[in-house]
Amino acid sequence: MLTPITRVSRVLAAIGMLSTVSACNTYQRLTQIGSTPQLTEIKNPQQDPNYRPVTLPMPKAEPDIRQANSLWRPGARAFFKDQRAAQTGDILTVVIDINDKAALTNSTNRSRTNKESSALNGLLGFESNLNKILPNQVDNTKLLGIDGATNNAGAGKIDRGEEIALKVAAIVTQILPNGNLVIHGKQEVRVNYEIRELQIAGIVRREDIASTNTISYEKIAEARIAYGGRGLITDVQQPRYGNQVIDVLFPF
Repeated sequence: MLTPITRVSRVLAAIGMLSTVSACNTYQRLTQIGSTPQLTEIKNPQQDPNYRPVTLPMPKAEPDIRQANSLWRPGARAFFKDQRAAQTGDILTVVIDINDKAALTNSTNRSRTNKESSALNGLLGFESNLNKILPNQVDNTKLLGIDGATNNAGAGKIDRGEEIALKVAAIVTQILPNGNLVIHGKQEVRVNYEIRELQIAGIVRREDIASTNTISYEKIAEARIAYGGRGLITDVQQPRYGNQVIDVLFPF
């Protein structure tokens, strides 16, 4: 169990790290005043320090059977050379057309009423002496009465909608043992002082790639789609660093 001193030390260390990062970001933002934000240089995704090859359970390998004197290739959709992405480094287009809507309404009502009464009609004649003990006139038929009522009502509603229609080119970065392709794509568009970023990553089957060398996003397994931006507009929309630190540290 951490002691109060250890906890305070960790909090101060975290604040120091945040201050350092904030100072670096502030300096970088100051150097970019009056100029457009720089685009990220094109890099090989496999050279990224955070890149990790995808490892998934694979089925048993099957031998490749080829027919002698046959001009037809297994898996091909045309007599001539297949133009779809199939090898590492090939490019294919990912079509993202998200139009999701969700609505949920929940209502709960609960009501409970209790009533209880007690009477003492005969107790060997001693019931008439209760007036000497109790301060007020006693009615033996109404010695005890309890009434209770509980009423609870709750209501909740969720209404969410998302709509994104984009296309992005992705690169085949890895071929899994069962023939599935691991893809990764990134697109940056700068408009004035704002950069819009679109990233896509996942696993696709060669059979799902259309003859136009395109694939829809819902056919991508383990899909990771990110769409956002950076620049003046995004910076204005975000809370200041001090507010973010307070939101993390303050429990109320």
